[in-house]
Amino acid sequence: MNEENQKKFEIPQFFIDMLEKQYGIEITKKIINGYNGRRLVSLRVNTLKSDSNTVRGKLDKAGIKYENTFFSNDAFIIKNVDEKVIKSLDIYEKGEIYLQSLSSMLPPIILNPQEGLDILDMAAAPGGKTTQMAALSQNKAHITACEINNIRVERLKYNVEKQGATCVYVMQKDARQIDDFFSFDQILLDSPCSGSGTINVNDYNLNKTFTKKLIDKSTASQIALLRKAIKILKPGKEMVYSTCSILSCENEEIIDKVIKEFNIEIVPIEYEWIEKLPLLPTKIDGTLCVCPNEYFEGFFIAKIRKK
Repeated sequence: MNEENQKKFEIPQFFIDMLEKQYGIEITKKIINGYNGRRLVSLRVNTLKSDSNTVRGKLDKAGIKYENTFFSNDAFIIKNVDEKVIKSLDIYEKGEIYLQSLSSMLPPIILNPQEGLDILDMAAAPGGKTTQMAALSQNKAHITACEINNIRVERLKYNVEKQGATCVYVMQKDARQIDDFFSFDQILLDSPCSGSGTINVNDYNLNKTFTKKLIDKSTASQIALLRKAIKILKPGKEMVYSTCSILSCENEEIIDKVIKEFNIEIVPIEYEWIEKLPLLPTKIDGTLCVCPNEYFEGFFIAKIRKK
């Protein structure tokens, strides 16, 4: 990749090298073009407080153009306004909708949270996926939302209350330190990561904030979190591991390392709409890696069953 393109996108050279090694030059170009596209605003209808038809009517009344997504009737892509306009609407103020990227809506859908089950969200803030799981289970699951950071815990509590997710218990704790005495029927581990799938090409500090050190730090944390998740997942039950990274060192390699230590297996992610996603190749069959574009952030998802 020539110096002109590198300068234009302000992407660190080490990262370009990693992408080209993993995906090849042509797919790397596609990824970088995806970063450069302006991502459309998307939102999720909070079915604990409203429904898709009601939200459609209020968007129409406000003159906001939108389209449904192919994977959920409750997910909308906004075509003609920015987040500021959406935040000025009463349906936002009342918690009837939640601004959320399309990619981040996928892990809860794939986990498929069920009523009456004990569910753990291991890195829950700011609460988009937590409240989505509450909505998907009609507020009838028992969801523990774990977050270590003080400020992020407060944001999580705010969103849980605003969205009316009464089945959620917020626990301020490092998820790696959860007592092995606990056990859960379903676990969502949307693991902290480098954010390589959500690169902001307009950030001229990217060379300072997105570093190899950040990736190395992330992978160490991811291994520890996944080990803990598997320990406290009930036998025969399933969990979802996801990141907003497209690097195999934060995704497939983490799973490969841990799968050798535990009696677990990959559950293939199979939905009719998957072929409509902008997918990148993965090194583990049955997992998903979404390519960044104007609709989606780069995102990896794997479903794991404890034997």
